[in-house]
Amino acid sequence: MSAGRRRAAALTAAALAVLALDACGRRGSPLPPEIRVPQAVSDLTAVEREGGIEVAWTVPSRRVDNSRILEPGIARLYRVDDTGAGEPRPAMLHRDRVAGYTEIATFLLQGPAPSSLRGNRITYVDRQNLAYGRRYTYVATTADASGRTSPPSARVSITYIAAPEAPQALRGEGGDHAARLTWQPPAKLADGTPVTDPLAYEVLRAGNVAAEPSPIGRTAPGVTSFEDRGLENDRTYYYAVRAIRAAGVASAAGEASPRVAVTPVKTTPPAPVTDVVALPSRGEVRLSWRPSREPDVAAYIVYRRAGGAPATRVGSVRPPTTTFVDRNVPPGTYRYTVTAQDASARANESRPSTEVTVTVP
Repeated sequence: MSAGRRRAAALTAAALAVLALDACGRRGSPLPPEIRVPQAVSDLTAVEREGGIEVAWTVPSRRVDNSRILEPGIARLYRVDDTGAGEPRPAMLHRDRVAGYTEIATFLLQGPAPSSLRGNRITYVDRQNLAYGRRYTYVATTADASGRTSPPSARVSITYIAAPEAPQALRGEGGDHAARLTWQPPAKLADGTPVTDPLAYEVLRAGNVAAEPSPIGRTAPGVTSFEDRGLENDRTYYYAVRAIRAAGVASAAGEASPRVAVTPVKTTPPAPVTDVVALPSRGEVRLSWRPSREPDVAAYIVYRRAGGAPATRVGSVRPPTTTFVDRNVPPGTYRYTVTAQDASARANESRPSTEVTVTVP
């Protein structure tokens, strides 16, 4: 080969090498597979409820490198049980499965959503061959549509114990912006044994009859009453109560009681009217007064009393009117009072104003 050809070949090889290096430098190395997997579930919880163990978690929407998962695949839930001695079995991924754990539920994250999936939140009740006194440990994983599987979540363990039966005789009474609840404790546990320790109670509330009630509070052990404040008057709320048993570090929530409807109502009457003035003339009495300071007054009611007879309602007016003419009044001496009535369902009425006495000619 001539010197010119050798020089040209060398230049061509060098150029190709530069282009290759430049391309690699600009685009970067392919991402390692382990940083393309979904992030691990970070909020796995397990509570005993209604004859099973309710396990819940949020499905991750991003990968380990924080990029968004555009095509989700499958969420899996695993379980292992033991006597409760020592640490639970470690959770380690082997060939996209958690070694030593049993897969008890699979959730497809594309297509029609299963009833256990709401948005990106999974709630699953495990009732598979549970035995009282056993410790159950759960972990969850997520896989994308390409089958890349996340690391296992942190383990969550719970000892399964007999839950209480539902509380009995739940009663509700409406107050002013409040609902007062009372109930009787259950006598037995789900396995038929008697309740021996004081139970705590979880109170649930729904804003309408079709809604699922949500927890709003919990009592101390042994307390069988609850007051829910800050409610809207003249609106009906629906309540249920479930008993919660604690045994060492284990706890169990029983089935909820039947619901009871409670409608808070205003019970405080308006402030009374003041400075009532009555001016008699032939056959009539003209009255005026200073209005009640309450903003929800719906009516002012006028009462008349003659001699020792009880007071008789003779008329009413609606705010902002603060005058009234009592007509066709026979001659004689009369005593008048005025009350304020609010717009609540109970129509609370204030105490009477100071009495004024007039004589009709």
